[in-house]
Amino acid sequence: MNTAAHTPAELALRAQDYPRINAALDFIAAHWDEQPSLERIASAAGLSPHHFQRVFTRWTGASPKRLVAALTHASARRLLSEGASVMDAAFETGLSGPSRLHDVFIAEEAVTPGNARTAGQGLTFRVGHAPTPFGTGVFLIAPRGLSALGFADPGEERETEDDLKDRFPAADFQRDDEAAADFASRIFGEGGSGPIPLALYGTPWRRQVWRALLAIPPGDTTSYGDIAREVCTAKASRAVGAAVGANPVSWLIPCHRVLASDGRLNGYHWGLQRKRAMLAYEAATR
Repeated sequence: MNTAAHTPAELALRAQDYPRINAALDFIAAHWDEQPSLERIASAAGLSPHHFQRVFTRWTGASPKRLVAALTHASARRLLSEGASVMDAAFETGLSGPSRLHDVFIAEEAVTPGNARTAGQGLTFRVGHAPTPFGTGVFLIAPRGLSALGFADPGEERETEDDLKDRFPAADFQRDDEAAADFASRIFGEGGSGPIPLALYGTPWRRQVWRALLAIPPGDTTSYGDIAREVCTAKASRAVGAAVGANPVSWLIPCHRVLASDGRLNGYHWGLQRKRAMLAYEAATR
């Protein structure tokens, strides 16, 4: 298992901080749409702002401001997807106006709220199919690198392609099987060809979970609870599960290495048989 190591002193400090962190998380959950200041959140935890900032960041791996921004972003994205204007979404989430919402979206997922509202309009991806050890790979490629990789059984290639495209329904797509074959060779070819450039669209929280997945050695497995304890707190297992499930680049970001707490295979977007095959492949080749 891949688990975070903590000294006895660090564990004791975390136990001491636990009630304060819980109080702060409860306050943020109830008041995020008021865009509370650091001082207000710290007061709810019973600490000075400076000390609270250090304690909260040490515990969760993110600042209070970052957590408020993540909640703001999630709510604004939902409002935009339901047809709200950028201005309405800004005011509904407690921001002072569209420019502040723009800042939140750039910080959270490197696209503007206009891009999000129009579901990828103005973005161009290349999409292609190529053979892999786990069936046909469907590759979604942005100018800066690979944005998504899914897998299909024979006859299901179009379904997998639509699954990936639906994440950016207003984007432009160009068919490019040659580019897909190049990525397949670099990823699955013998010896590979060095680092694979990725262009990921995800919030800082999701990227933090995905980085934790990358730390799991090939052939090893971990649990959702272990990942939650590493990136934040065991109470975040459900949120970790959602972030793992949202992983866009299968295999390279190895969500197949995450099992249920009792060791069962569960929850793989491309099928449990494929997840089992991936684990067996890694065990045989490591």
